[in-house]
Amino acid sequence: MIARRNFIITTGLATTAVLASPSFVFSMNKKEIGLQLYTLREELPKDVKATLEKVAAAGYTAVETYGFSIKEGFWGLSPAELKKILDENGLKAVSGHYNSGSFLTDRNTDELIASINAAKILNQEYFTIPWIEENLRQDFESYKKIAARLNEAGKLCKKKGLKLAYHNHDFEFQKQEGKTGFEILLKETDKDLVDFELDLYWVMFSGNDPFKLFKENPGRFKMWHVKDMDKINRALNTEVGSGSIDFKAIFKQAKLSGMIHFFVEQENNFALNSFESVKTSCDFISKI
Repeated sequence: MIARRNFIITTGLATTAVLASPSFVFSMNKKEIGLQLYTLREELPKDVKATLEKVAAAGYTAVETYGFSIKEGFWGLSPAELKKILDENGLKAVSGHYNSGSFLTDRNTDELIASINAAKILNQEYFTIPWIEENLRQDFESYKKIAARLNEAGKLCKKKGLKLAYHNHDFEFQKQEGKTGFEILLKETDKDLVDFELDLYWVMFSGNDPFKLFKENPGRFKMWHVKDMDKINRALNTEVGSGSIDFKAIFKQAKLSGMIHFFVEQENNFALNSFESVKTSCDFISKI
């Protein structure tokens, strides 16, 4: 048992270290480094187990899933089978991208409920809608309609102990009667039901400023996609830290943003191969 005097000395030294070095606080509260598994979409269907082993070996502790279907599950695995492999590799599936287009179109809940059940089996915190079909986002009113549907889906998720999030691309930043689609979604969704996963690459690609979004909507962006932009060809990704996006500056605004989870993603332009690229990104983020 630690003597009371030694305990006081020890805690006093720890307090001094915290006051002397803010980085010490960060090291004690370091966020998990996550990977959006879509990055490895060529490898996963071939061998889920081996791919996830490599993800863990690269330094990741969290993942974001994609690709669930009622018939095929996750790349031929049931949610329970995938959960077992994740657990064996010390990986948490914090969030999942689920295609719920039928619900957004006609409020059919079959796909939505099946996906929510899958997310629950994986013990996910977030149920994330990654895309709006083009025919559903034609004008101001259609974005308001989507926002209303997101609120409805958010209620269903909340009943199951999940949080709903919406992930952006660049099309949401197109003007609709003087406002962007993204502004409409932010305004028309209930803050208690709908969070946002901010894809920082697409924000920058569309010519927008993430710092401005943080200031105007503090706390709304609970998750980020950390995806870098090639310095020569803006339409291409690159390894985080190798491109034109200043992630060091952006991470300093994590508290204002509300960010609690982030996921590395790289869709193309791998330096050697996808596994080497995700490791390079992880190594860079772990240093900043």
